[in-house]
Amino acid sequence: MYEQSTDPYVSVWGENLHFGYWDGEQDQATVAEATEALTDKTLALLDAARDERVLDVGCGVGAPALRLAGQTGARVTGISISQAQIASATAAAQKAGLHERVSFQHADAMDLPFPDAKFDSVLALESLHHMPNRRHVLGELHRVLRPGGRVAIADFVLLGQTTPEGTRILEDFRRTGGVLSLGLVEEYQAEIVDAGFTLEQTLDVSAQTRRSFAATADAFEAARDRVVPFMGAEGLTAMVQTCRQLAELPQAGYALFSAGRV
Repeated sequence: MYEQSTDPYVSVWGENLHFGYWDGEQDQATVAEATEALTDKTLALLDAARDERVLDVGCGVGAPALRLAGQTGARVTGISISQAQIASATAAAQKAGLHERVSFQHADAMDLPFPDAKFDSVLALESLHHMPNRRHVLGELHRVLRPGGRVAIADFVLLGQTTPEGTRILEDFRRTGGVLSLGLVEEYQAEIVDAGFTLEQTLDVSAQTRRSFAATADAFEAARDRVVPFMGAEGLTAMVQTCRQLAELPQAGYALFSAGRV
């Protein structure tokens, strides 16, 4: 999925492969500005310091990792199951002159190739919903995080039970968006605690990120000629329709979590 879709997605949405954050209806930020705003909101939960070791799980093409290293001087290791994303991220680090502080490698979060307590903090920015077993991945994050370290997560959540029509829309979201793990915000919190973390904050930013659904639909419709070759006309139509329906679904939410390891 990621090998073929990354370049077209970046060309349409930008290098931050996640939702945007708009601070109210009057916020006129562009998608690029809004996605950076969500990056900053999530990174603030880490409070990383210079030379701290940070693991970026599902690093995409490296934009959040490079932003973190550039702002704080942290040393970041980004991982992805996509070789294409790793190549793009590595090239971006070289171009930014941050290759001595930021590195990227092919790895699966379900089986992290790192020793226990390797990292001072862990970032998972809109990546854990792609995991086939989120509970297992949270256990892996706990294992590689040192005692006293912190994890910051941004992800999709459900804000209550849905109607049968809402359930159908969410099934379409799972199918068109590669969503393998999706549940109530309370379930997410419980999984974080069950993994051994101490939950510190849960921030409901559904209202601030909801515009992303319609913005995604608009951007991909406008780029139809570029995206149809890799996702097909029917695939594009289905994705756009699902995004517009999700924009109107009250239970489709988004949350930021921070948690620590004792």
